[in-house]
Amino acid sequence: MKFAKIATVSALLALSSAAFAAKPTSIVFQGNHESSTGAAYSEYMVKCSNGKTATLTAWENRRKWCAGNELNDSCERKQIKAAKAACSAL
Repeated sequence: MKFAKIATVSALLALSSAAFAAKPTSIVFQGNHESSTGAAYSEYMVKCSNGKTATLTAWENRRKWCAGNELNDSCERKQIKAAKAACSAL
């Protein structure tokens, strides 16, 4: 009986921590820019549910969405996925 209670409590704690992870609440366009290599990109500001903000950039005519100001390996094809990743990294 005691083992079942411990297992239940640990499962609930694991689920509750995922529920309280920061999520994007708004995405606002900031402007168009050009990188040092000449590639055009758009910059967006993501407001997260924990009160913090993150920068999101769109590359290749909004086909790649990356957290931060540079094109990197952790980019997503969907804007909302990249915004969720940026908020969870804060």
